[in-house]
Amino acid sequence: MIKTKRELEQLSPYQQGKQTEEIKEEYGLSKVIKLASNENPYGASPKIKEGLMGVLEETNIYPDGYVTDLRNLVTDKYNIGENNVVFGSGSDELIQLITRAFLTKGDETVMATPTFSQYKHNATIENAQIKEVELVNGVHDLPSMLQATNDQTKIVWICNPNNPSGTVVSSNDFITFMDQCPTDTLVVLDEAYYEFMDKQHELHAISLIDTYPNLLILRTLSKAYGLAGLRVAYGIGNAEVIQQLDIVRGPFNTSTLAQKAAFIALEDTEYLNEVVETNKEVRKSFESFLDSIGWEYYPSETNFLLVSTPVSGTEMFNYLIKNGFIVRPGELLGYPNTIRVSIGLQEEMDELQTVIKQFKEQ
Repeated sequence: MIKTKRELEQLSPYQQGKQTEEIKEEYGLSKVIKLASNENPYGASPKIKEGLMGVLEETNIYPDGYVTDLRNLVTDKYNIGENNVVFGSGSDELIQLITRAFLTKGDETVMATPTFSQYKHNATIENAQIKEVELVNGVHDLPSMLQATNDQTKIVWICNPNNPSGTVVSSNDFITFMDQCPTDTLVVLDEAYYEFMDKQHELHAISLIDTYPNLLILRTLSKAYGLAGLRVAYGIGNAEVIQQLDIVRGPFNTSTLAQKAAFIALEDTEYLNEVVETNKEVRKSFESFLDSIGWEYYPSETNFLLVSTPVSGTEMFNYLIKNGFIVRPGELLGYPNTIRVSIGLQEEMDELQTVIKQFKEQ
């Protein structure tokens, strides 16, 4: 057998859940509602469909490796320099680039637990030493994460809002952390769900990159913008940090289609605001239902809820999937006796409430 990196022996390939057609066939269902991947149920901006027509005639041409049009839009939007931004095929690729550029054997990296799994996955591949700090009531324990940081710490990961808990850190706690964090330790602030956050919780992190040259912010268009299928995200930070990521980045890592769609999506702020407000209304409606039946959940600033269940999350998952709903069992996320439920359309969430009521009446 061909020898691979020993680090891969600790890991497994990503296991995709069953697709809706498989579930329909297995359980004899005519409809299956997927509420497992925190996707935008409203889709992307309607303007994108028309805007992409001409792009389909350019599939024989390599994409713009510098991502010029999208780069100019992002730099104007946030009043940053053109060397302060890097683009990737979703946040997953940016996380991979970060670990490849900054971690090697013997380096340490600090992260919360439970949090987004790809931080640990990619750090393990680079043979880094991983320090995990337990969340407190679902929130990053920044003082303890700071204590876990030392001279060997190359990267600290902060997922805000956190996945899977949906919670946020306070601005004061974040600033205190940044003030005390070693300046040669890269702090990655993953704001994949940023657009869903209530503005009172915003960290205004992009305005801090000059104050903290070791701060790198990640944003994606997979969630609120509805472009999960096209894979495009960006990182904003100090030009020297961005340059290192560009060295390890593939020259054509974002497709022409993704670049164009992202440009249109970022410009259509009216549609984005509609999606965010509707998500908030539907989430609050589902929260009210959970309150009425006595099921607890973490306060969420995202398009999902981590819900405590009276049985194991796996048992609840199995019950729901037999009734046409796909959620994420908390046992796979580090939270036993919970399920993570993406916020779908209002009618979908109403149907889910009916199924949960039936479960309670068993």
